[in-house]
Amino acid sequence: MQFNKSAPEFAMKNMLAQIMQSGVSNQAVLKVIASVPRHIFVDDALMMKAYEDITLPIGNNGQTISQPSIVAKMTNLLDLNKEGLKILEIGTGSGYQAAILAHFTRRLFTVERLSPLLELAKQRHKSLGLLDISYRLGDGSVGWPGQGLFDRIIVTCGAPLKSTPLIDQLAVGGKLLIPVGSRDEQRLTLYTKNADGTITTQEFDPVLFVPLIGQHGFGA
Repeated sequence: MQFNKSAPEFAMKNMLAQIMQSGVSNQAVLKVIASVPRHIFVDDALMMKAYEDITLPIGNNGQTISQPSIVAKMTNLLDLNKEGLKILEIGTGSGYQAAILAHFTRRLFTVERLSPLLELAKQRHKSLGLLDISYRLGDGSVGWPGQGLFDRIIVTCGAPLKSTPLIDQLAVGGKLLIPVGSRDEQRLTLYTKNADGTITTQEFDPVLFVPLIGQHGFGA
């Protein structure tokens, strides 16, 4: 599959302006977002809307690509300033969030339960030269068992409560960012694992993501 990787300059500038208006001013995050053409992560019929600050459908029974401002906010909240961070993403989806994260680390792992989405995301990443990403097909609510501890975990689907397996897979000082709530509304929640094993919790914006389906998420 061939992808046109040239992002329309005006459209990208407009998208970045909307992201900054939403409150994200982190220049490192903005620079990376400006380098990733969002239109290759949506169907051809939706390419004209790819740089609007809106959620778009990606098929597969209601799956979506998050609006750019939410992707920027979540990336910013992960605090990716340190080098060598080991990052786990739950919910590969279109592959767009992973493409952003891949610019901050060479140790990116991503889990998706739907094979068609995962395979298309791989193709998109390959077209952008993003080759240092590890993929897993399976239940993201259990994390990535056997892969050790992660410095950052980001969940791009709504969960009923904090997932114990994901907390357990956090390294000391690690952060888990996850939309917590019901199927109809969640709030971005950041869990930080302290040196003594306790967890600090911070809540941020109300959001609406597709549900996390799995053993520690919502039922199918």
